[in-house]
Amino acid sequence: MSLVRSKKRVADHGEVFTPDWMVEAMLDLVRDESVRIESRFLEPACGSGNFLKVIIDRKLDVTNARYGKNDFEKRNYALLSLMSSYGIEILGDNVAECRENLLKIFADFLNIDESDEFYRAAKQVLELNIVHGNALTMQTEATPPESITFPEWTYMGKGKFERRDFRFETLTQMSSFGEGTLFEDIGKHEIFIPIQDYPTLTVKDISGD
Repeated sequence: MSLVRSKKRVADHGEVFTPDWMVEAMLDLVRDESVRIESRFLEPACGSGNFLKVIIDRKLDVTNARYGKNDFEKRNYALLSLMSSYGIEILGDNVAECRENLLKIFADFLNIDESDEFYRAAKQVLELNIVHGNALTMQTEATPPESITFPEWTYMGKGKFERRDFRFETLTQMSSFGEGTLFEDIGKHEIFIPIQDYPTLTVKDISGD
């Protein structure tokens, strides 16, 4: 794959894609986290998803190893692999390509298409988790721009999920409270109050059916 789409995009946006071998090497530095299904990753300039594709591939490998003989849990934990992966990208064509790439990995893993509610749920999750926006300004590329928000997804078991939405600018303040990953232990600090809570959700609820 070419690392540059055009000189203009490099000049205007600094767009240079990370080669696959480098993605693998960088993720190996945090290998334990990159294979933990529920571990949350945010790529603030995700492009077409080079890092997120590898992260999801790794998580799906673990999902298959643990739940390959239990189709119900395999499908739910595969969805959780997508739910725990986040991206921000300033270029709209990259956003669309990233969502398509991640959805294809998920669909191929479960051997499903748009007729399956898990496919439609995954598509809705990616619409929320992969944001067309600017990680520096923490705003979307909408007109007018809005504050970037992310859903925190939690799998409760038995096909039930919880969702809470947080502003990205609030989540970045976690760094002042010590080490941790995206959303980790947010409940113990009063500033980390979700902007919206949702009732317990099923895959059908998430899919919008």
